[in-house]
This record gives sequence, structure tokens and C-alpha cells, in this order.
Amino acid sequence: MEHINVIILAVSFVSLLIVGVPVAYSVGLASLCTLWFSLDGLPAVTTIAQRMATGLDSFSLLAIPFFVVAGQIMNEGGIAKRLIAFTKVLVGRLPGGLAYVNIIGAMLFGAISGSAMAAVSAIGGTVGSQMEKEGYDKAFSAAVNVTSSTTGLIIPPSNILIVYSLASGGVSIAALFLAGYLPGALMGIALMLVAAIYAKRKNYPRGKKSTLKDLYTTFIKAVPSLLLLVIVIGGIVFGVFTATEASGIAVLYALILSFIYKELSSKKLERIALNSITTTTVVTLLIACSMSMSWVMAFENIPQAITDGLLQFSSNKILLLLLINLLLLIVGVFMDMTPAVLIFTPIFLPIVTSLGINPIHFGIIMVMNLCIGLCTPPVGSVLFVGMGIANVSLSKILKPLTPLFIVMIVVLLLVSFIPEISLWLPSLFTN
Repeated sequence: MEHINVIILAVSFVSLLIVGVPVAYSVGLASLCTLWFSLDGLPAVTTIAQRMATGLDSFSLLAIPFFVVAGQIMNEGGIAKRLIAFTKVLVGRLPGGLAYVNIIGAMLFGAISGSAMAAVSAIGGTVGSQMEKEGYDKAFSAAVNVTSSTTGLIIPPSNILIVYSLASGGVSIAALFLAGYLPGALMGIALMLVAAIYAKRKNYPRGKKSTLKDLYTTFIKAVPSLLLLVIVIGGIVFGVFTATEASGIAVLYALILSFIYKELSSKKLERIALNSITTTTVVTLLIACSMSMSWVMAFENIPQAITDGLLQFSSNKILLLLLINLLLLIVGVFMDMTPAVLIFTPIFLPIVTSLGINPIHFGIIMVMNLCIGLCTPPVGSVLFVGMGIANVSLSKILKPLTPLFIVMIVVLLLVSFIPEISLWLPSLFTN
């Protein structure tokens, strides 16, 4: 029976995607089709509706719209500009320095805003044009911007880690946030190594030499923005407030900071509100439909069937982890992060826990896989936004993107098979 339900769910979901039905509706309708096989029509429809509603009945989920608003305020409120100025003073003097500015700026801004889309827009729009003026290849600039923007989804605060906590049944958000620091930093360093080699081969220019006064001035201007990370993460880790309360504080802090910078106008506030509502609505619908699918899979014992099938295929931990990484990379190519986390966490988490893999460690592995998917056609949303900002075609960006992809996968494998990279920081606060 479970095998038939797996087939119904998979075939209906893939078929709906192929004919162009939006992901959220595909998830909900595929769940309904699968449940119809076990229940009558009206009870099936009622159950799906109830599960969608109860799936959103979570205090933790309130953090997502708040962090979305905070990210929008930071994008419009001059915070990105000050972070870029600081990183330019730090590394702009190096050969190909603007590429490092792009990567470090995206890491900092992505971490503060918790959004890859905000980072690719803010950093790409500011640094990308400067790189083009100084003779950098447009495709290379766009490739660096696209890949580095995803690091903010690994470095906390991160909305997708909150979604994983919900999907996993309550893995500590504070522990997940701490676990993301070293993998995110490692990813950024790996991207900078590729950028350094590329810059040396192309003989890209150095920036002008900065003085200690420049460093001091830009640092002082960037400190209030960087303090947001300290306040939000420090408050969560030390139990001063929950992740949801921290997201509200992030909105208030960003709003006050933007008004102090005198960067916000009534038009910008209107744009922030509209963009935040649009993003939150899309994410909420995806979560509601994905939670209904997760419940249907549990009701039909689908995760157990898949777990048994994979464990019968092999009990080798390394082989199974490689297989799960490969499957998640494929999923990331075709599906957005939020539904992917909500749908595949209940499937893969029992498998990895049976192999002795920590759920916190697996959360970072899953997010890193799906981050790579954001940079990959045909769905890669961050890829296409970065291409649009740089005004470069897919055929041109693929060549400089390839080595960056390779190092992202190398880092993914390191994090997958060296759990201490993810678990060392959380262990310091739990022991």
C-alpha cells in the first residue's frame, strides 16, 4: 500500500509541475490526490484544509515575516552601503579586491537580512556596477554575486533554518544558528579562493590604498549594522529572548537605524510593506501546503517506506549520505527551498538519525545543498535575479559559475563528512 501511495504522490506532484502549476498548488493537490486513495472525497478535502491551517499555527513561524520585513528595511535603509564601504577598505587593496568585497559584503548583509534575494539585489546592484567600471568581466561579477549571496542562508539569522526546525519536530533554533557560522564562513572563504585565482589570471586591478583613518571611519559607520547580529544571535543563544522575539527586535532596530541614517522615505516604506507582504504570503502558502503534504506522508507511512527502501539498498553510512546529498542537489535544482525543506526533512531525517547523524548537522547539510540549487537553472531564483541585475545571459555566466559550483560542492562534502564543522560551536554552549 505504501509503495502505491509513494507512486501516486510522486507522479501527481511531478505531473502538475510539468504542466506549469505553481509549486504551492502542486504540493497541495498532490497531497489531496494521495489522500483520496485512502479516504472519501469530502473527508480528504476537509483533512487537507485542516492540516494547512494547523500547520501555520506555530509561534515560531512568526519569526519569518518579521525577518523578511527586517531584511527589506536593511536593503532600503542604507545598511548595505555602509557594510560595502567597510569591506572595501578591508580587502579592496588586494588584486581583484572588488570580488572579495562582493563576497564579504554578501556574507555580512545576507547574514544580517537572512535573505539571499536581498543580498543578491543589494550587493549586486552596488558592487556589480563598480566592478564593471573597473574592468571586471560582467559574467564573473554576476557569478560571484549569485554564489556568495547564498551564504547568508547558512550564517544566522536564517529563515530557512527556522523552517527546518519546524519540519524536524523542534530541533533547537539557537543550536542551528550556531551550527551555521563555520560552514557559512568556510563557503565564503572557498569562494574567495576561486575569485583570487580568477583575478590573478585576468590581472584584475587593485583598489586604492586605504588609510587607518578610512578603516576607522568606515568601521564606526558599520558597527551599528554589525551590532544587529550580536544582539539577535546573542539574545537567542543566551536565552534572553526567543527567535520570534528576536525577529521583532531586528525589525525595530533596523527601522530606528535607517531613520538615523535618514535613508527611509514614505515611498520606500510603502515599497518595503508591499514587498514584505508579497514575500510572506508566498512563503506562508508554501508552508501551509507543504505541511499538509508532510502530514499525508506520515499518515500513509511514506517516509518509513522510503527509509526501509534506502536501508535495504545499503546500510553504509558514507554511501547513503552521498546518495542523500545527490538527491537533495537534484531537488534543489527543481524546487524552491521552503517546500523542499518541509517535504524532504520528514523523509530523510529518520534515515540519517538511524545512521547516527545529528539532526542539527543534517539541517546544515540540507540547507547547503538547497543553497546550491538557488544558483542552478532552471529554477534558481537567486541565479536569475543576479543575471537580471548584471544584465548578462545564462550562456555567458555558466563558464565563471562552474568553478564556484565545484568549490561549493567540495565544502558541502567537507561539512557532510566532518560533523565537527557544524557541531563544534553548538557543543560549546550545551556542555
